[in-house]
Amino acid sequence: MPFLNLPGIAVVDKQESEHDYHVQAQTTKILSKCPHCSSGSIRRFGTKNQVFMDVPTHGKRVGIYLKRKRYQCKACNKTPFEPLPQMDSKRLCTNRLKDYVQRKSMRNTFTSIAEDVGLDEKSVRNIFRDHVAELEAKYQFDTPRWIGIDEVHLNRTMRCVITDIEDRALVEMLPTRTKKAVIAAFSEMDNKDRVELVSMDMWKPYKDAATLIFPNAQIVVDKFHVVRMANDALEKIRKATRKEMTTKQKRSLMNDRYVLLKRRHKLTDEDSLRLSGWTLNYPLLGEGYEMKEAFYDVWNADNQAEAQEAYHAWLQRISPEMKFYFNDLIRAIGNWHDEIFSYFDNRITNAYTESLNNLIKVLHKVGRGYSFEALRAKMLYSEGTHKVKRPKFEKRNTESYGTMVSENLNMQYFTMRPKKSNKNPFKPEDHIFSGSSISTLADKLGNEEI
Repeated sequence: MPFLNLPGIAVVDKQESEHDYHVQAQTTKILSKCPHCSSGSIRRFGTKNQVFMDVPTHGKRVGIYLKRKRYQCKACNKTPFEPLPQMDSKRLCTNRLKDYVQRKSMRNTFTSIAEDVGLDEKSVRNIFRDHVAELEAKYQFDTPRWIGIDEVHLNRTMRCVITDIEDRALVEMLPTRTKKAVIAAFSEMDNKDRVELVSMDMWKPYKDAATLIFPNAQIVVDKFHVVRMANDALEKIRKATRKEMTTKQKRSLMNDRYVLLKRRHKLTDEDSLRLSGWTLNYPLLGEGYEMKEAFYDVWNADNQAEAQEAYHAWLQRISPEMKFYFNDLIRAIGNWHDEIFSYFDNRITNAYTESLNNLIKVLHKVGRGYSFEALRAKMLYSEGTHKVKRPKFEKRNTESYGTMVSENLNMQYFTMRPKKSNKNPFKPEDHIFSGSSISTLADKLGNEEI
Protein backbone atom coordinates (compact mmCIF):
# COMPACT_ATOMS: atom_id res chain seq x y z
CA MET A 1 0.00 0.00 0.00
CA PRO A 2 2.41 2.72 -1.20
CA PHE A 3 0.57 5.71 0.26
CA LEU A 4 3.07 7.56 2.46
CA ASN A 5 6.31 7.04 0.53
CA LEU A 6 8.36 7.47 3.71
CA PRO A 7 11.55 5.33 3.86
CA GLY A 8 11.60 2.97 6.82
CA ILE A 9 7.84 3.21 7.43
CA ALA A 10 5.35 0.71 6.04
CA VAL A 11 1.60 1.31 5.76
CA VAL A 12 -0.48 -1.40 7.45
CA ASP A 13 -3.94 0.07 6.96
CA LYS A 14 -5.60 3.26 5.71
CA GLN A 15 -9.02 4.69 6.47
CA GLU A 16 -10.59 7.73 4.87
CA SER A 17 -13.16 10.16 6.27
CA GLU A 18 -14.68 13.33 4.87
CA HIS A 19 -11.75 15.52 5.92
CA ASP A 20 -8.93 13.15 6.93
CA TYR A 21 -6.80 10.10 6.15
CA HIS A 22 -5.99 7.85 9.13
CA VAL A 23 -2.95 5.75 8.31
CA GLN A 24 -1.85 2.81 10.48
CA ALA A 25 1.87 2.22 9.97
CA GLN A 26 4.92 0.53 11.43
CA THR A 27 8.68 0.93 11.20
CA THR A 28 10.68 -1.56 9.17
CA LYS A 29 14.07 -1.11 10.85
CA ILE A 30 15.21 -2.59 14.15
CA LEU A 31 17.49 -0.72 16.54
CA SER A 32 20.70 -2.74 16.86
CA LYS A 33 22.78 -0.55 19.17
CA CYS A 34 22.28 2.12 21.78
CA PRO A 35 22.31 5.65 20.29
CA HIS A 36 23.82 6.98 23.54
CA CYS A 37 26.76 4.64 24.17
CA SER A 38 26.81 2.55 20.95
CA SER A 39 26.51 -0.66 22.95
CA GLY A 40 24.84 -3.63 21.29
CA SER A 41 23.41 -4.83 24.62
CA ILE A 42 19.88 -3.53 24.16
CA ARG A 43 16.49 -5.15 24.53
CA ARG A 44 12.89 -4.29 23.78
CA PHE A 45 11.24 -2.24 26.50
CA GLY A 46 7.65 -1.69 25.40
CA THR A 47 5.96 0.60 22.87
CA LYS A 48 4.29 3.97 22.76
CA ASN A 49 1.42 4.95 20.49
CA GLN A 50 2.06 8.24 18.71
CA VAL A 51 0.22 10.12 15.96
CA PHE A 52 2.38 12.08 13.50
CA MET A 53 0.76 14.54 11.11
CA ASP A 54 1.86 14.53 7.47
CA VAL A 55 1.42 16.77 4.43
CA PRO A 56 -2.25 17.03 3.34
CA THR A 57 -3.19 14.72 0.46
CA HIS A 58 -6.14 15.21 -1.90
CA GLY A 59 -7.19 18.17 0.24
CA LYS A 60 -7.38 16.02 3.39
CA ARG A 61 -5.29 15.98 6.54
CA VAL A 62 -3.08 12.93 7.05
CA GLY A 63 -2.44 11.34 10.45
CA ILE A 64 0.11 8.52 10.80
CA TYR A 65 -0.51 6.14 13.72
CA LEU A 66 2.73 4.52 14.88
CA LYS A 67 3.49 2.08 17.67
CA ARG A 68 6.92 3.37 18.42
CA LYS A 69 9.29 0.80 19.92
CA ARG A 70 11.23 1.56 23.05
CA TYR A 71 14.49 -0.12 24.10
CA GLN A 72 16.62 -0.48 27.22
CA CYS A 73 20.42 -0.45 27.13
CA LYS A 74 22.03 -2.81 29.60
CA ALA A 75 25.31 -0.89 29.40
CA CYS A 76 24.13 2.65 30.19
CA ASN A 77 20.64 1.77 31.46
CA LYS A 78 18.99 4.40 29.22
CA THR A 79 15.70 3.74 27.48
CA PRO A 80 15.82 5.26 23.99
CA PHE A 81 13.03 5.17 21.43
CA GLU A 82 13.76 3.87 17.98
CA PRO A 83 14.97 6.79 15.79
CA LEU A 84 12.57 8.24 13.24
CA PRO A 85 14.69 10.37 10.87
CA GLN A 86 11.62 11.10 8.73
CA MET A 87 9.96 12.88 11.65
CA ASP A 88 10.63 16.30 13.12
CA SER A 89 12.64 15.99 16.31
CA LYS A 90 10.64 18.70 18.10
CA ARG A 91 7.06 17.95 17.10
CA LEU A 92 4.73 15.13 16.15
CA CYS A 93 4.92 15.72 12.42
CA THR A 94 6.97 14.63 9.44
CA ASN A 95 9.92 16.69 8.24
CA ARG A 96 8.15 17.33 4.96
CA LEU A 97 5.12 18.69 6.82
CA LYS A 98 7.43 21.01 8.73
CA ASP A 99 8.84 22.22 5.39
CA TYR A 100 5.30 22.61 4.06
CA VAL A 101 4.27 24.71 7.07
CA GLN A 102 7.38 26.87 6.72
CA ARG A 103 6.48 27.72 3.13
CA LYS A 104 2.81 28.29 3.90
CA SER A 105 3.50 30.42 6.96
CA MET A 106 5.08 33.07 4.72
CA ARG A 107 1.80 33.48 2.84
CA ASN A 108 -1.06 32.34 5.11
CA THR A 109 -2.24 32.95 8.66
CA PHE A 110 -1.24 30.50 11.39
CA THR A 111 -4.89 29.71 12.11
CA SER A 112 -5.65 28.70 8.52
CA ILE A 113 -2.51 26.56 8.30
CA ALA A 114 -3.31 24.78 11.57
CA GLU A 115 -6.77 23.94 10.28
CA ASP A 116 -5.33 22.80 6.95
CA VAL A 117 -2.70 20.39 8.33
CA GLY A 118 -4.13 19.23 11.67
CA LEU A 119 -1.50 20.76 13.95
CA ASP A 120 -2.41 23.18 16.72
CA GLU A 121 -1.76 26.86 16.11
CA LYS A 122 1.03 26.98 18.70
CA SER A 123 2.99 24.30 16.80
CA VAL A 124 2.55 26.20 13.53
CA ARG A 125 3.76 29.38 15.19
CA ASN A 126 6.83 27.62 16.62
CA ILE A 127 7.69 26.09 13.24
CA PHE A 128 7.43 29.54 11.73
CA ARG A 129 9.72 31.02 14.39
CA ASP A 130 12.32 28.31 13.81
CA HIS A 131 12.11 29.04 10.09
CA VAL A 132 12.63 32.76 10.64
CA ALA A 133 15.67 31.99 12.81
CA GLU A 134 17.11 29.93 9.93
CA LEU A 135 16.44 32.77 7.47
CA GLU A 136 18.08 35.29 9.79
CA ALA A 137 21.18 33.11 9.86
CA LYS A 138 21.11 32.71 6.08
CA TYR A 139 20.61 36.36 5.14
CA GLN A 140 23.36 38.47 6.67
CA PHE A 141 22.52 42.11 5.97
CA ASP A 142 25.44 44.45 5.52
CA THR A 143 25.59 47.49 7.77
CA PRO A 144 24.48 50.46 5.65
CA ARG A 145 26.59 53.58 5.15
CA TRP A 146 23.38 55.62 5.12
CA ILE A 147 20.69 54.43 7.52
CA GLY A 148 17.06 55.49 7.29
CA ILE A 149 14.83 55.11 10.32
CA ASP A 150 11.09 55.74 10.40
CA GLU A 151 7.90 54.20 11.75
CA VAL A 152 4.66 52.69 10.47
CA HIS A 153 1.39 52.36 12.38
CA LEU A 154 0.14 48.75 12.49
CA ASN A 155 -2.39 47.18 14.85
CA ARG A 156 -2.57 50.35 16.96
CA THR A 157 1.18 50.27 17.55
CA MET A 158 4.00 52.31 16.04
CA ARG A 159 6.53 49.89 14.48
CA CYS A 160 10.07 50.96 13.69
CA VAL A 161 11.45 50.48 10.17
CA ILE A 162 15.20 50.60 9.40
CA THR A 163 16.45 50.88 5.82
CA ASP A 164 19.60 51.12 3.74
CA ILE A 165 19.02 54.44 1.95
CA GLU A 166 21.97 54.04 -0.39
CA ASP A 167 20.89 50.60 -1.69
CA ARG A 168 17.15 51.27 -1.22
CA ALA A 169 16.61 48.16 0.86
CA LEU A 170 14.79 47.13 4.03
CA VAL A 171 17.20 46.09 6.79
CA GLU A 172 14.99 45.54 9.85
CA MET A 173 11.51 45.93 11.30
CA LEU A 174 11.03 46.31 15.06
CA PRO A 175 7.82 45.66 17.03
CA THR A 176 8.15 49.06 18.76
CA ARG A 177 10.02 52.32 18.25
CA THR A 178 11.28 52.67 21.81
CA LYS A 179 14.83 53.79 22.52
CA LYS A 180 15.64 50.39 24.03
CA ALA A 181 14.43 48.50 20.95
CA VAL A 182 16.33 50.75 18.52
CA ILE A 183 19.54 50.56 20.55
CA ALA A 184 19.29 46.76 20.59
CA ALA A 185 18.85 46.65 16.79
CA PHE A 186 21.72 49.06 16.12
CA SER A 187 23.96 47.19 18.57
CA GLU A 188 23.61 43.97 16.57
CA MET A 189 25.04 45.60 13.43
CA ASP A 190 28.62 44.81 12.50
CA ASN A 191 31.15 47.44 11.40
CA LYS A 192 29.40 50.28 13.21
CA ASP A 193 32.14 52.70 12.17
CA ARG A 194 30.94 52.24 8.59
CA VAL A 195 27.78 54.28 9.27
CA GLU A 196 28.19 57.84 8.01
CA LEU A 197 24.64 59.25 7.91
CA VAL A 198 21.41 58.51 9.76
CA SER A 199 18.20 60.04 8.37
CA MET A 200 15.20 60.26 10.72
CA ASP A 201 12.21 62.30 11.76
CA MET A 202 12.23 64.36 14.94
CA TRP A 203 11.70 61.46 17.37
CA LYS A 204 14.22 61.86 20.20
CA PRO A 205 14.65 58.12 20.98
CA TYR A 206 15.98 57.64 17.43
CA LYS A 207 18.49 60.44 17.93
CA ASP A 208 19.60 59.12 21.32
CA ALA A 209 20.06 55.59 19.98
CA ALA A 210 21.98 56.71 16.89
CA THR A 211 24.23 59.04 18.89
CA LEU A 212 25.03 56.27 21.37
CA ILE A 213 25.77 53.48 18.87
CA PHE A 214 27.11 55.53 15.92
CA PRO A 215 28.92 58.45 17.59
CA ASN A 216 30.79 59.34 14.38
CA ALA A 217 27.70 59.39 12.16
CA GLN A 218 25.95 62.60 11.11
CA ILE A 219 22.24 62.76 11.96
CA VAL A 220 20.05 64.31 9.26
CA VAL A 221 16.42 65.15 9.93
CA ASP A 222 14.31 64.18 6.94
CA LYS A 223 13.48 67.26 4.89
CA PHE A 224 9.87 66.27 4.24
CA HIS A 225 9.05 66.00 7.94
CA VAL A 226 10.17 69.62 8.36
CA VAL A 227 8.41 71.22 5.40
CA ARG A 228 5.27 69.25 6.24
CA MET A 229 5.05 71.31 9.43
CA ALA A 230 4.67 74.46 7.31
CA ASN A 231 1.66 72.82 5.65
CA ASP A 232 0.29 71.93 9.09
CA ALA A 233 0.60 75.57 10.16
CA LEU A 234 -1.28 76.73 7.07
CA GLU A 235 -3.96 74.12 7.77
CA LYS A 236 -4.46 75.62 11.25
CA ILE A 237 -4.87 79.05 9.67
CA ARG A 238 -7.38 77.70 7.15
CA LYS A 239 -9.49 76.05 9.87
CA ALA A 240 -9.34 79.15 12.08
CA THR A 241 -10.48 81.30 9.15
CA ARG A 242 -13.34 78.99 8.28
CA LYS A 243 -14.48 78.90 11.90
CA GLU A 244 -15.39 82.59 11.73
CA MET A 245 -17.26 82.30 8.40
CA THR A 246 -20.91 82.03 7.53
CA THR A 247 -22.13 79.06 5.50
CA LYS A 248 -22.28 81.26 2.39
CA GLN A 249 -18.71 82.43 2.86
CA LYS A 250 -17.49 78.85 3.30
CA ARG A 251 -18.95 77.96 -0.11
CA SER A 252 -16.64 80.56 -1.67
CA LEU A 253 -13.66 78.60 -0.33
CA MET A 254 -14.47 75.42 -2.21
CA ASN A 255 -11.35 73.22 -2.65
CA ASP A 256 -9.38 75.68 -0.54
CA ARG A 257 -7.25 73.02 1.12
CA TYR A 258 -6.29 71.50 -2.22
CA VAL A 259 -5.21 74.89 -3.61
CA LEU A 260 -3.45 76.16 -0.48
CA LEU A 261 -1.23 73.09 -0.16
CA LYS A 262 -0.02 73.49 -3.75
CA ARG A 263 3.31 75.12 -4.42
CA ARG A 264 3.01 78.44 -6.24
CA HIS A 265 4.74 77.19 -9.40
CA LYS A 266 2.22 74.36 -9.66
CA LEU A 267 -0.89 76.53 -9.48
CA THR A 268 -3.07 76.61 -12.56
CA ASP A 269 -4.51 79.89 -13.83
CA GLU A 270 -7.81 78.98 -12.17
CA ASP A 271 -6.04 78.19 -8.89
CA SER A 272 -4.17 81.52 -8.98
CA LEU A 273 -7.42 83.42 -9.59
CA ARG A 274 -9.08 81.74 -6.63
CA LEU A 275 -6.11 82.35 -4.37
CA SER A 276 -5.95 86.06 -5.25
CA GLY A 277 -9.65 86.41 -4.35
CA TRP A 278 -9.17 84.61 -1.03
CA THR A 279 -6.12 86.73 -0.22
CA LEU A 280 -8.12 89.91 -0.88
CA ASN A 281 -11.08 88.84 1.25
CA TYR A 282 -9.23 86.91 3.95
CA PRO A 283 -5.79 88.51 4.52
CA LEU A 284 -4.82 86.00 7.25
CA LEU A 285 -5.18 83.16 4.76
CA GLY A 286 -3.14 84.98 2.14
CA GLU A 287 -0.38 85.82 4.61
CA GLY A 288 -0.28 82.22 5.77
CA TYR A 289 0.16 81.01 2.19
CA GLU A 290 2.97 83.51 1.59
CA MET A 291 4.81 82.42 4.74
CA LYS A 292 4.42 78.76 3.78
CA GLU A 293 5.87 79.41 0.35
CA ALA A 294 8.69 81.51 1.79
CA PHE A 295 9.64 78.68 4.14
CA TYR A 296 9.71 76.22 1.25
CA ASP A 297 12.07 78.59 -0.56
CA VAL A 298 14.61 78.15 2.26
CA TRP A 299 15.15 74.62 0.95
CA ASN A 300 16.34 75.95 -2.39
CA ALA A 301 19.59 77.07 -0.74
CA ASP A 302 22.83 75.67 -2.13
CA ASN A 303 24.57 75.18 1.21
CA GLN A 304 24.02 75.21 4.95
CA ALA A 305 25.19 78.78 5.52
CA GLU A 306 22.87 80.10 2.80
CA ALA A 307 19.96 78.06 4.20
CA GLN A 308 20.48 79.36 7.74
CA GLU A 309 20.61 82.92 6.48
CA ALA A 310 17.38 82.40 4.51
CA TYR A 311 15.66 80.88 7.53
CA HIS A 312 16.64 83.71 9.85
CA ALA A 313 15.37 86.20 7.25
CA TRP A 314 12.07 84.29 7.18
CA LEU A 315 11.97 84.34 10.98
CA GLN A 316 12.49 88.13 11.05
CA ARG A 317 9.70 88.57 8.54
CA ILE A 318 7.02 86.59 10.33
CA SER A 319 4.37 88.61 12.16
CA PRO A 320 3.33 87.86 15.77
CA GLU A 321 -0.03 86.61 14.54
CA MET A 322 1.62 84.24 12.05
CA LYS A 323 4.15 83.15 14.66
CA PHE A 324 1.28 81.77 16.75
CA TYR A 325 0.37 79.34 13.94
CA PHE A 326 3.94 78.51 12.92
CA ASN A 327 5.16 78.12 16.49
CA ASP A 328 5.44 74.28 16.36
CA LEU A 329 7.69 74.56 13.32
CA ILE A 330 9.84 77.30 14.86
CA ARG A 331 10.23 75.38 18.11
CA ALA A 332 11.15 72.16 16.25
CA ILE A 333 13.88 73.96 14.31
CA GLY A 334 15.19 75.41 17.55
CA ASN A 335 15.39 71.97 19.15
CA TRP A 336 16.80 70.18 16.08
CA HIS A 337 18.70 73.02 14.43
CA ASP A 338 21.97 71.20 13.65
CA GLU A 339 20.27 67.99 12.49
CA ILE A 340 17.81 69.86 10.25
CA PHE A 341 20.39 72.08 8.55
CA SER A 342 22.84 69.21 8.12
CA TYR A 343 20.60 68.22 5.18
CA PHE A 344 22.27 70.95 3.10
CA ASP A 345 25.64 69.24 3.49
CA ASN A 346 24.27 65.68 3.27
CA ARG A 347 21.30 65.66 0.92
CA ILE A 348 19.66 62.39 1.87
CA THR A 349 16.00 61.85 2.68
CA ASN A 350 13.78 59.07 3.91
CA ALA A 351 11.67 59.10 0.74
CA TYR A 352 12.29 55.40 0.01
CA THR A 353 11.62 54.51 3.63
CA GLU A 354 8.29 56.34 3.39
CA SER A 355 7.42 54.42 0.22
CA LEU A 356 8.34 51.18 1.98
CA ASN A 357 5.98 52.07 4.82
CA ASN A 358 3.17 52.31 2.28
CA LEU A 359 4.06 48.83 0.98
CA ILE A 360 3.98 47.46 4.52
CA LYS A 361 0.53 48.97 5.07
CA VAL A 362 -0.77 47.46 1.82
CA LEU A 363 0.58 44.00 2.66
CA HIS A 364 -0.86 44.24 6.15
CA LYS A 365 -4.25 45.21 4.74
CA VAL A 366 -4.22 42.39 2.18
CA GLY A 367 -3.21 39.80 4.77
CA ARG A 368 -5.74 40.42 7.51
CA GLY A 369 -4.78 38.27 10.47
CA TYR A 370 -1.01 38.42 9.91
CA SER A 371 0.96 38.76 13.12
CA PHE A 372 3.73 41.35 13.19
CA GLU A 373 6.29 38.51 13.13
CA ALA A 374 4.80 37.07 9.94
CA LEU A 375 4.62 40.49 8.28
CA ARG A 376 8.24 41.20 9.22
CA ALA A 377 9.38 37.85 7.80
CA LYS A 378 7.53 38.47 4.55
CA MET A 379 9.09 41.90 4.12
CA LEU A 380 12.61 40.87 5.11
CA TYR A 381 12.97 37.35 3.77
CA SER A 382 10.67 36.85 0.78
CA GLU A 383 12.54 34.84 -1.82
CA GLY A 384 14.14 36.77 -4.66
CA THR A 385 14.12 40.18 -2.97
CA HIS A 386 17.76 40.26 -1.85
CA LYS A 387 20.75 41.74 -3.62
CA VAL A 388 24.09 40.09 -2.91
CA LYS A 389 26.79 42.64 -2.19
CA ARG A 390 30.09 41.84 -3.85
CA PRO A 391 33.07 42.15 -1.53
CA LYS A 392 35.54 44.92 -2.26
CA PHE A 393 38.59 44.07 -4.38
CA GLU A 394 41.48 43.32 -2.07
CA LYS A 395 45.02 43.58 -3.34
CA ARG A 396 47.22 40.57 -2.74
CA ASN A 397 50.40 40.87 -0.74
CA THR A 398 53.10 40.97 -3.42
CA GLU A 399 55.71 39.82 -0.92
CA SER A 400 54.20 36.34 -1.04
CA TYR A 401 55.12 35.96 -4.71
CA GLY A 402 58.43 35.45 -6.47
CA THR A 403 59.53 36.26 -9.99
CA MET A 404 61.59 34.39 -12.47
CA VAL A 405 63.13 35.45 -15.75
CA SER A 406 62.51 33.25 -18.72
CA GLU A 407 65.80 31.83 -19.97
CA ASN A 408 64.38 30.89 -23.34
CA LEU A 409 63.74 34.46 -24.49
CA ASN A 410 66.23 37.23 -25.24
CA MET A 411 64.03 39.72 -23.38
CA GLN A 412 62.97 40.32 -19.84
CA TYR A 413 59.77 38.37 -19.48
CA PHE A 414 58.46 38.08 -15.96
CA THR A 415 55.90 35.56 -14.81
CA MET A 416 54.42 35.36 -11.35
CA ARG A 417 54.46 32.21 -9.31
CA PRO A 418 53.29 31.87 -5.72
CA LYS A 419 55.77 30.79 -3.15
CA LYS A 420 54.99 27.46 -1.57
CA SER A 421 52.65 27.79 1.37
CA ASN A 422 50.40 25.47 3.30
CA LYS A 423 47.86 28.27 3.79
CA ASN A 424 45.15 29.03 1.27
CA PRO A 425 45.22 32.82 0.77
CA PHE A 426 41.67 32.84 -0.60
CA LYS A 427 38.93 32.10 1.89
CA PRO A 428 35.33 31.70 0.74
CA GLU A 429 33.26 34.68 1.84
CA ASP A 430 29.78 34.35 3.24
CA HIS A 431 27.11 36.01 1.14
CA ILE A 432 26.37 39.50 2.44
CA PHE A 433 23.10 41.16 1.43
CA SER A 434 22.15 44.82 1.36
CA GLY A 435 18.67 43.94 2.59
CA SER A 436 15.30 43.33 0.98
CA SER A 437 15.02 45.48 -2.16
CA ILE A 438 12.15 47.98 -1.89
CA SER A 439 11.49 48.01 -5.66
CA THR A 440 11.47 44.20 -5.85
CA LEU A 441 9.09 44.04 -2.89
CA ALA A 442 6.77 46.45 -4.71
CA ASP A 443 6.86 44.30 -7.87
CA LYS A 444 6.19 41.09 -5.96
CA LEU A 445 3.35 42.66 -4.03
CA GLY A 446 1.84 43.95 -7.26
CA ASN A 447 2.07 40.44 -8.77
CA GLU A 448 0.62 38.88 -5.59
CA GLU A 449 3.80 36.86 -5.05
CA ILE A 450 4.01 37.75 -1.35
